[in-house]
Amino acid sequence: MRIGIAADHGGLTLKGQLADSLRGLGYEVVDFGAHHLDPEDDYPDFVIPLANAIAAGEVDRGVAICGSGVGASIAANKVPGVRAGLIHDVFSAHQGVEDDDMNVFCLGGNVIGSALAWELLQAFLSAHFSAAPRHRRRVAKVQALEKQKAEA
Repeated sequence: MRIGIAADHGGLTLKGQLADSLRGLGYEVVDFGAHHLDPEDDYPDFVIPLANAIAAGEVDRGVAICGSGVGASIAANKVPGVRAGLIHDVFSAHQGVEDDDMNVFCLGGNVIGSALAWELLQAFLSAHFSAAPRHRRRVAKVQALEKQKAEA
């Protein structure tokens, strides 16, 4: 599984820790930056390329980190085909995939520690979309909205 990962200055340290842990388990990690600490950088500069790679099928799942995770989630969700969720608990980490086909996992680098972040990321990566009729119907409604906006 190819995992894309991106962070601004607020998530840079956590991004490095998670990327190392992912590689240690044999995942292929595609790093969209940041690659060095710059307190003036902006999360869209890293999160949007990650989201575009998700939408294009270049990576299977994404991890986007900023200080709170909120900005990363907002930015990622602007790209059609991306279903990003701000995750800070184990239930949402797997439920977002199982019920909502979430493909980008957003975290706040200033909100949670690396041990919990790793636990949440493992729950996200091990989950699979249930494809239950009600969940397919709901995801289809989101996809229809994306298509409607693209045609406007």
